[in-house]
Amino acid sequence: MNQPRRLSIFEAFGIELEYMVVDRATLDVRPIADRVLQSAAGRPTSDFDWGPTTWSNELALHVLELKGSQPTSDLIELSSSLQQSVARLQQALAGSDAILMPSAMHPWMDPATETQLWPHECAEIYNAYHSIFNCFTHGWANVQSVHLNLPFANDDEFARLHAAVRLLLPILPALAASSPIVQRQVGPWRDMRMQKVREHCRRVPFLTGAMIPEPIYDEATYRREIFAGLKTAIAPYDTAGVFDANFLNARGAIARFDRGSVEIRVMDVQEHPAVDVAICIAAIGVLKTLVAERWQPLGSQQQMSVPALSRLLDRVSAEAEATVIDDAPYLQQFGISDRSLTAGELWRHLIGEAAKHEPLIDGVEDDLRSILQHGSLATRIVGAIDGDLRQERLGEVYRVLCDCLSAGRSFPAA
Repeated sequence: MNQPRRLSIFEAFGIELEYMVVDRATLDVRPIADRVLQSAAGRPTSDFDWGPTTWSNELALHVLELKGSQPTSDLIELSSSLQQSVARLQQALAGSDAILMPSAMHPWMDPATETQLWPHECAEIYNAYHSIFNCFTHGWANVQSVHLNLPFANDDEFARLHAAVRLLLPILPALAASSPIVQRQVGPWRDMRMQKVREHCRRVPFLTGAMIPEPIYDEATYRREIFAGLKTAIAPYDTAGVFDANFLNARGAIARFDRGSVEIRVMDVQEHPAVDVAICIAAIGVLKTLVAERWQPLGSQQQMSVPALSRLLDRVSAEAEATVIDDAPYLQQFGISDRSLTAGELWRHLIGEAAKHEPLIDGVEDDLRSILQHGSLATRIVGAIDGDLRQERLGEVYRVLCDCLSAGRSFPAA
């Protein structure tokens, strides 16, 4: 039996978006994802195909995932399909007086009292996670992200892609941060989702590592050092043998050799799908430029250390586009000789350079301009709240976000 052909690097992409299901009137979380999927499919299920998109469950019962059903090279068309899927899902939720809420964290959810885990297919895995880590916490139950899947066909392509991805991860929250509010408080980070994800596997820290993946550039070494390490780390807790190494890996980017892809996981979900896709297209454009070695040779890219990249990821997660980057060796990886510049300035430079070789960037210029001119969604949310953390004001701001998702429009700057 012939094996399916592996996609080559940058040949096609997969994008996954996670949204909260909330009450239409109160915006409190509603744990009804299973009922919505069953109603749409006409039977109990964890996945429902609608056109070129798929709706899926997540660990928490108030979260739904939307994704392209197959990898695609036409990300503009995928953006349109995802927005249409949002509209169809909103219709499905209307019968339960519920709607979708974007952004990466619910602003007043108390996970200790409001979390319900998915109780159906794969429930034994979710329950096993809960028994080890306590999933009734923000880091498990209140963290909605975007996953970008990038293919590779062999070790050479993996080496080039993994080196480039490691360099890009630390600055992605400057574009994608959308989680500044946790339980009615402005958090110390603009991207509080990243802070909570940092902590969520604290009992078995090897699962997240330092969030930045280790400098490993071939499958055999990755399996020996990462997959074997994951199995060893979880073994004292996994007496039933329910965990798969592919799903234990909680780094900011993970290698999936079973499907030939690297999955980037450090991006918060935005106010509507076109913005998520625009950020992914910008990331792809920069990755293509890195892989082509237009700025620095591969050997130089591969030498950047985990501690340096991890520290930068934390700083950018905290300060988003305002982060001052003064790490000269890091800036040199992008062909920049300046002594320092902000993460926002760096992205303006990178997008301009990548646009010379990535025509898709022209198609998402407006969505990117909103972020580059007015700041990340997290910055705009904080500006809209303007220090008023009463639930009434939070509800007003987050209702606008819900309207943005339904209408496919960007959240305005204050």
